[in-house]
Amino acid sequence: MIFYLCIDDTDNLDSIGTGTIAEQIREKIVTSGYGPCSLVTRHQLFIHEDIPYTSHNSSMCFHGEASDDAMSTIIAMASQHLDSVAAEGSDPGLCVLQFDESNDYDELIEFGKNAKKKVLTKEDALQCAQKNQLHLSEHGGTGQGIIGALAGVGLRIFGCDGEVKGALKNIEIKKSYAVSELKKLPELVKVLDLADKEPLEDATMVNMSNRTKTVLFENEYVLFVNKDDKGAYQTIPKAEIRRLGGDVFYV
Repeated sequence: MIFYLCIDDTDNLDSIGTGTIAEQIREKIVTSGYGPCSLVTRHQLFIHEDIPYTSHNSSMCFHGEASDDAMSTIIAMASQHLDSVAAEGSDPGLCVLQFDESNDYDELIEFGKNAKKKVLTKEDALQCAQKNQLHLSEHGGTGQGIIGALAGVGLRIFGCDGEVKGALKNIEIKKSYAVSELKKLPELVKVLDLADKEPLEDATMVNMSNRTKTVLFENEYVLFVNKDDKGAYQTIPKAEIRRLGGDVFYV
């Protein structure tokens, strides 16, 4: 089976962060004999005074492959880890979906998109979860994190939203790389021109002019770049990537 797993609202200002916890859960699943699992993606959700969050209001999601009878084990491992490491004062939520390609996930995807632009409630999340027959659970506090956890799964299935956590950390800034070199990285499949979404040829050089991020676009990890006044390709600053992803990435 293919499964999607997302967590939200597990941290406080002094804790290790939701993204790190998601990576820990992924590692536990893989070392327990399940997987492979994808990289973790960060999904930016709506910022509003009626929505409690630590700093950015984002959920963390990944997907993986496992035997059909592993669903309950994966849920148990994720739940136990959340219960043991979630920070004081957080409101953690967990969502796990056993993906069925014959199912229509339009409503789940729409829930994810709506979570990026308006206030949703736990009741909204529970109704959507019931219709889509997935696991959704609270793990402390108010359990408000189930909203973001469900939204993250919807957005990951949508496939055009989310920054790849930890991407491009080993790339040198102010250095140029051929596209073929960049594509050897596990967090990068294509380099696309943001203006027309067309892939760059392998021999094209890209100047890593700033700290940037790869993102999920059309279900692939991609690096978006811009052409400068001299016709050279430059990376897009992380802050700009995050701003562009505030609604739905690049569509």
